[in-house]
Amino acid sequence: MLSEKVVYHCKQRGWWFDEVTQEYVSALQQIGVDPESDFALFYLHAEDGPTFVGRNHREMYQICWFVVNSNSYIMSIQGRQEGLNLPPEYIPLDSFEGEYGYFYHRSTGQVLGLGLGEEWHRFMDGTLQPQWQDFNAFLEWFWELEE
Repeated sequence: MLSEKVVYHCKQRGWWFDEVTQEYVSALQQIGVDPESDFALFYLHAEDGPTFVGRNHREMYQICWFVVNSNSYIMSIQGRQEGLNLPPEYIPLDSFEGEYGYFYHRSTGQVLGLGLGEEWHRFMDGTLQPQWQDFNAFLEWFWELEE
């Protein structure tokens, strides 16, 4: 469940839409996301163009927008999984700019922040675990909403 802080943040900025489009439902199905997840709830209702800006001016994709409007997101899933040797459950939340990015785990709902170098090696050997236990916690961190 998305927290009131996240929903309020989106509504205050005019990013929250009550109606859900079938195109976005289909986009989430296409990338294998649980339609009952916080991730799906967020992406079905929140939109500020193709990206959201958060902490340190980093951008996070509006994933449904990218799936519907280009083939680049599907290609980036495959490219990041192959290039970083990530398990197929991880999908990118951003463009991996500056050799650092965020990845959503479709099965657990956790979010991983991952950079190249030592961090990547720690992830590959199992000592680096996802930093956010759910997508809502990640959003609160991303927009600095945590108390």
